[in-house]
Amino acid sequence: MHDDALSIPVDEAAAAALASSGLRMAVLDPADDAAFRSWAEADARGFHDAAPTEEFLAELRGDSVLQRAVGVYDDGIADPELPVATVAAWPAALTVPGGEVHGWAISAVTVAPTHRRRGIARQMLESELRVAVAAGLPLAILTVSEATIYARYGFGPATWSTDLEIDARRVGWIGADAPGRVQQIRRDAAVALARTLLEEVRRTTVGDVEVVGHRFERLLGAPSDPAEQRKRRFIRYDDESGTPRGLAVYRLVEDATDFAGHTVEVNQLVAATDDAYRALWHHLLELDLVGTVKAWLRSVDEPLRWLVRDPRRIRTTELREHLWVRVLDPVVALAARSYAGPGRLGLRISDPLGHADGTFALEVDEAGHAVVRAGEPAEGPLLDVPIDLLGSLYLGGASAVVLAASGRLRERDPGDAALADRLLRSATPPTLTTWF
Repeated sequence: MHDDALSIPVDEAAAAALASSGLRMAVLDPADDAAFRSWAEADARGFHDAAPTEEFLAELRGDSVLQRAVGVYDDGIADPELPVATVAAWPAALTVPGGEVHGWAISAVTVAPTHRRRGIARQMLESELRVAVAAGLPLAILTVSEATIYARYGFGPATWSTDLEIDARRVGWIGADAPGRVQQIRRDAAVALARTLLEEVRRTTVGDVEVVGHRFERLLGAPSDPAEQRKRRFIRYDDESGTPRGLAVYRLVEDATDFAGHTVEVNQLVAATDDAYRALWHHLLELDLVGTVKAWLRSVDEPLRWLVRDPRRIRTTELREHLWVRVLDPVVALAARSYAGPGRLGLRISDPLGHADGTFALEVDEAGHAVVRAGEPAEGPLLDVPIDLLGSLYLGGASAVVLAASGRLRERDPGDAALADRLLRSATPPTLTTWF
């Protein structure tokens, strides 16, 4: 086990497999500016982004010491310094029922179109799982551009999100007034508040992941994108004592045919209290000259629907999976969260990659704390669980009863899945509020 996950050298098994195909795998040296620039360009290319500017590279530069970046190179191409594939990862805190656990956050997974179907993505992802194990991290996490890739590596969708479009003129606010006040603030004040408030709210939001590196700045309009930064507006909710308890970041999009019909795009809305949540939404829905409010990455059970007269004016424009979880060490991962105990549950996990394969028993006490033991459980409730579905069940957002009905999860006896739901389900749907 390595004390510093970021210093783990290149995975020998993956490097050897890629070398047999004439490819070279290397961990990026943060001090190598030329290699960093080439890696960042390849990453941008993989997501069809514009080539990074000097200003954006300066923002990314700080991430080079916060993450372990890997490139795959083809020394036979015209530009051998430019990676044909990229991946990056770092340790990040994930909020689970009753606490948090650190996982290996994987991002920037790209493969050049000229090098597809050569097993590169498989070698990179299986390598990252081995690195996470070597670092002693019990699970890996990621957000995805395509939902058909990651189940084969043992990841399962663990949180879902909705995009909302609200008819602000007709939705009608009926929520209770908040005792504090909403005020507009400048970006520097919003940044200062966000540095503490985002983490405070993250720790109480099951499924949320700490924001690391340049991703924080981009939530509030990155300095490297001054045009976008100028469009952002910021509002803060202060409680009765004057303490800031909520923050919303939004931008206005003009309607060329109706000046009174602007669209508000809510980039971020975080609230540490129910009062702050109500006050921020109330303010956004009653802005002058606004006809539509749009919001992204909202919970599948958004309280807003209960605060308006006509919930049909809140339209879900997209429902999708968001955070994917891959359990690597069931004993540590399952013991890190709390349960609606007491109770006992056996899990027989099938993991083709071998990291979590085996049978495990959870003994949950009256306080909801679990002792997890590896080995064949005694008689009692037992579920046969593929490793990807364990990731879906882990945060309490998926129903074992529904998964059993689908035929993908098996009970030893009728009712075992219902017992699992009683223990595992989260009181509120797990939610990830950002991308990474």
